[in-house]
Amino acid sequence: MARTRLYRDGCLVEEAFPVRDISRHLADPSSTVWLDLYRPNRAEFTAVGEELGLHELALEDALHEGQRAKLDNYRTHHFLSVYAVAVDPDGAGLTMSELAVILTPQALITVRKDAAFALDELVARWDRAPALAAYGVAFLLHGLLDYVVDGHFAAVRQLDERIEELDDLLFAEGGRQIQTVQRQSYALRKSLVRLRRVVLPMREVVNALMRPDLDVVDGPLLPYYRDVYDHVLRAGEWTESLRDLVASVMETNLSVQANRMNLIMKKVTSWAAIIAVPTAITGFYGQNLPYPGFGHQSGFVVSSAVIVVVSLTLYFAFKHWDWL
Repeated sequence: MARTRLYRDGCLVEEAFPVRDISRHLADPSSTVWLDLYRPNRAEFTAVGEELGLHELALEDALHEGQRAKLDNYRTHHFLSVYAVAVDPDGAGLTMSELAVILTPQALITVRKDAAFALDELVARWDRAPALAAYGVAFLLHGLLDYVVDGHFAAVRQLDERIEELDDLLFAEGGRQIQTVQRQSYALRKSLVRLRRVVLPMREVVNALMRPDLDVVDGPLLPYYRDVYDHVLRAGEWTESLRDLVASVMETNLSVQANRMNLIMKKVTSWAAIIAVPTAITGFYGQNLPYPGFGHQSGFVVSSAVIVVVSLTLYFAFKHWDWL
């Protein structure tokens, strides 16, 4: 599946034209072409690469999944690998969509590894900024990076909200809440680790694209790229702070459980001490030997009184010490 667009002199003039017409359009210096490919087979993509003069290593990286977020520079073009992310609506999981990008002076080629990437939203973002279309490939690349980085920022914000929800459950009573905090905090930490691997390398990618020697970003577009770079930095710093916050939640959860266990042990120990008093006294008077008050009603009265007095004394003492 392929999707194409043709810009000429900053205006969108054609869409959905055949891939074989790309070379003809690129013969015009005022033309800029966008080509999107979804899971292309090696033969088709190699043919496109030969037609556009792309390096074999760039073609190989574009076809293989699991590339890290990076920027590779070749003599006539550049290769980028970026990831669009989204937080699962029903949990703390993270959905990641890998995208390979090849930049030439007149063409932007995107290779999607899965269908999760919202291509229509990217196209709509380009259409909302027609005044910047005159900057060609730099305009298309800015819209793409802005969309991807905004997704990173939105994912970090959603994970932050999930962590705030955990704070409300952290001190709630009940075993189900404890299990929920344990399960979700682990899932959030796992998602933040995955997100960190995507967000942090984007700083080097965007920063490198703004270098003058690469000749990718024109002067008027530099403020827009700097804005994207600022969002990348904020998303990276936010991700780092959330990792520390999730670790604190997990440690606090363990401390709360330990404190609850101590309270339970104090209560059990207190009641055991109270119950031990009548057990000891009745056990003593249950001996098959004569003892003071044996065979007399006074012995029963004294033993009962001792049980009541000592048990009440222990109860109020433990209550005063906040053990009960």
